[in-house]
Amino acid sequence: MTHIRTTVDGVVYDDDVEPRLLLVHYLRDRLGRTGTPVGCDTSNCGACTCHLDGEAVKSCTVLAVQADGAEVTTIEGLAQDGRLHPVQEAFLDHAGYQCGFCTPGMIMGIYAGLIRNPNATPDEVMHGELESHLCRCGAHPRILDAVKSASAAMKGAAR
Repeated sequence: MTHIRTTVDGVVYDDDVEPRLLLVHYLRDRLGRTGTPVGCDTSNCGACTCHLDGEAVKSCTVLAVQADGAEVTTIEGLAQDGRLHPVQEAFLDHAGYQCGFCTPGMIMGIYAGLIRNPNATPDEVMHGELESHLCRCGAHPRILDAVKSASAAMKGAAR
């Protein structure tokens, strides 16, 4: 066992973990952050995307021990004071989902992309952040509408 201390969604956790435990399983099974789904376990779908020290990562490719000393943000951590984050709100407003399985990873990827480049066009987001995410339902037109709305909302909030 290896001891880790990590902050997840603003809460500090001290845990002993198996060195081979994946971050996605740590988040779900140990911490109850079930909003981060286990998708493909091969890093192809992007559903398990969370943020590790502000960078979007596929948590099925990161070991929990790699989060030692780090700040992890999950889909549950985006909402603040009972209010959805603008990206979450945009997905809801524009029905940027169908089955919803890929939605948490897409939201986390889009959020990271818009933080990095608030002026990104929907095309840049689609070919940047979303290229590594898979939506089998075909909700991409509504997802792009959500990206446009979230981008505008985040720019407005930054003023």
